This record gives sequence, C-alpha cells and structure tokens, in this order.
Amino acid sequence: MAGSANLNVMMKTARKVGRALLKDFTEVEQLQVSAKGPGDFVSRADKRAEETIRTELMAARPSYGFLGEEGTVIEGEDPTRRWIVDPLDGTTNFLHGLPHWAVSIGLEHKGQIVAGVIYDPVKDEMFYAEKGEGAWLNESRLRVSARHKMIESIFATGLPFGGRADLPETLKDLARLLPACAGVRRFGSAALDLAYVAAGRYDGFWERRLNAWDMAAGLVIVREAGGFVEPLREGGDILSDGEVICANEAIFPAFAKVIRGA
Repeated sequence: MAGSANLNVMMKTARKVGRALLKDFTEVEQLQVSAKGPGDFVSRADKRAEETIRTELMAARPSYGFLGEEGTVIEGEDPTRRWIVDPLDGTTNFLHGLPHWAVSIGLEHKGQIVAGVIYDPVKDEMFYAEKGEGAWLNESRLRVSARHKMIESIFATGLPFGGRADLPETLKDLARLLPACAGVRRFGSAALDLAYVAAGRYDGFWERRLNAWDMAAGLVIVREAGGFVEPLREGGDILSDGEVICANEAIFPAFAKVIRGA
C-alpha cells in the first residue's frame, strides 16, 4: 500500500531508529552479565532514539508539534498537528534481553489520531494505518479476529508493578475475566498489544494508567483493522485518562461488560 507522504516519513523514521535500537539490543545481551548491568545504557539508547525520531520528523514537518515519552514537548507553529512518540515501548523487556519491544509513532490532527506506525525491529514487523485507508502489516491487510465466543478468546493487558495503585482493580478484572476466556497475556508492550489486536492475534486488550504515547499509534491501527476502541469508563477520554478497552466487534460487548464489572 502506498501511504501518504506523512505515513512514509513515519515508516522511514521508525525503520531507521529500529535498526539502531536493534544494535543496542544485541549489546544489552552482552551487558546482562556485566556487574554494572544494562540500566544506564538502555536509558541512553532510549533518549538517543527519541532524539533521532524528533530530528527526522521535525526536519520533514518543521511546523508540527511533538510529544515524546522522554519528556520532549514542542509546541508546533501548526497547533492542529503533532507527533506522539514512544521511541522504545517495552523498555523493561529490552533491558532484560526479551525480544518484544517496538517503536511507536502517532500523528494527531485536531485531537484525532490520523496515522500510526508501530515497528517491531526484532521480527521486522511494521504495523501501520491511516484514517480511512485500512491497517497493514508489512504488505498484508490487517483484520481483527473473527472470534465471537469469549471462552475461545485471548486477551492482553498490562499488570501493575512496583507498588502502583491500580493493582486491586486489575486483580478484580482478572478474577472476572479468566474464568470466562481462553487466556490472558501480559507481554510488556502496550503498543504491540494494540497492534496484535489489529492483527487478530489477540481478541481484545484493556489497560489502565497508560500514557498517550503508549497508545496513540495503536488506536488508529486497531480502528482501521475493524476493531472497537472505547475509553474504559464510558464517556471518558482515552488519551487524557490513559485507559482503553478494545476488541473485535462481536466480542466487545461481552468483554467490556466483564471488565467494566457490569
């Protein structure tokens, strides 16, 4: 699929950064055994990735705004458009030498995400979508799964760690959901969780306390693959509340009912 000029810039940038991160990832595997450990090295890699993305995108579109995971906020001359970027989604995986992490670049126009790219360099999988143009993985069209029985479906989420306050809620979600489904996965990258729902690998995904950059690209990819995406609390706002629930159309009502505890 030939995308728009913006989408091409996003894909080219994601690939460039992905290649550099892949080199760093190989390095991390060496650092695992060193006394100092890979922590500092990874945060440097993360920052460097964001700088590269910012440089590339701002060179291509100097008037757009920019919001990055590493704290970069640029108010663009064009207040209606901004890039929302996570240079390395799945940092903890990366740090531990787990090959499941991605570069995520979303483009927002007037408060709506209009294009998204999620690139997994380890598997060389490029998920991308533009509003109204469908969702793609490399050269193939993406569709959400066609399952319509909860008991045959698998779902993805994130689990709260390190003393986060949303642990009790998540445990309640799991207590309701696990008996009703074929399994729940926790792979450690919200961007790839969304991409996998779009690809029909997961039947649904929900999570609380996410940041805009974790989700921006994935939201448009799931929608364009035919998925239903809603705020976790009805009437909420996904990006500002940092809560999302999505699934294929057939599963969504039953899944949402379980998660929302109705």
